[in-house]
Amino acid sequence: MVARSIHSPYRPSENEIRRRVEELGPWFHNLNLGGVMTAPTHFLGDYPNVKWRGFEHVVPESLEGKTVLDIGCNAGFYAMEMKRRGADRVVPIDSDPRYLEQARFAAAVEGLDIQFEQLSVYEVGSLNERFDLVIFMGVLYHLRHPLLALDLIRDNVARDLLLFQTMQRGSPEIEPIEWDYDFWQADHFDAPGYPKLHFIEARYSGDVTNWWVPNRACSEAMLRSSGFDIVEHPEPEVYLCRCVDLPQPPDGPRAVYPVRGDDA
Repeated sequence: MVARSIHSPYRPSENEIRRRVEELGPWFHNLNLGGVMTAPTHFLGDYPNVKWRGFEHVVPESLEGKTVLDIGCNAGFYAMEMKRRGADRVVPIDSDPRYLEQARFAAAVEGLDIQFEQLSVYEVGSLNERFDLVIFMGVLYHLRHPLLALDLIRDNVARDLLLFQTMQRGSPEIEPIEWDYDFWQADHFDAPGYPKLHFIEARYSGDVTNWWVPNRACSEAMLRSSGFDIVEHPEPEVYLCRCVDLPQPPDGPRAVYPVRGDDA
């Protein structure tokens, strides 16, 4: 599969790329731009390429005729990979203008026709479009309202597949959960495999934007509760999900948030 490219009458030299990479730094994505690595000393190694290699097989090899939304795209690694797989349209969004500037430069160097937009996950309803594949990786734990974000994705932009990743801490066990518990029964809350979402009041790993970190059971429960059926779990933090319908709860809507699009 040959990726669609933009016509570029001029490709910057390696020295020009290196100079611009330094100007736009620091980078979180370690990209190879014309032989220049953007984050060669990344504490996670060749990231995110090293992680991508562990789950790329669950993403369709050909995305021809498909649309992709990449939420929290950072410097555009996954958006560019989807374009290389032939996606008709890739829409990467991020709330950080510095990451978007990096991503636009990287896509230009690679000759990939991708339009990046400055939006947060809470604003996805304004896109007024559903996508065949939504990428939501490395974002959940940076949000003050993580379940709301999943609800907004399901209700506004996800048509079929969701590629999801979050940092996880705590037990990897999955505890069998009853549909209901008596008010006086509380021992299940202490079970290692009961869904838990850890709140970070100050910072974690030196990052003030880390707010919530789920254990594995919580990650999977949150996905299910928002209408995403887990179809692949290729590595501990990554899930490929498919949209499913949820019954309307008897006590009303599952979330309260601004209405979509121009009505907001």
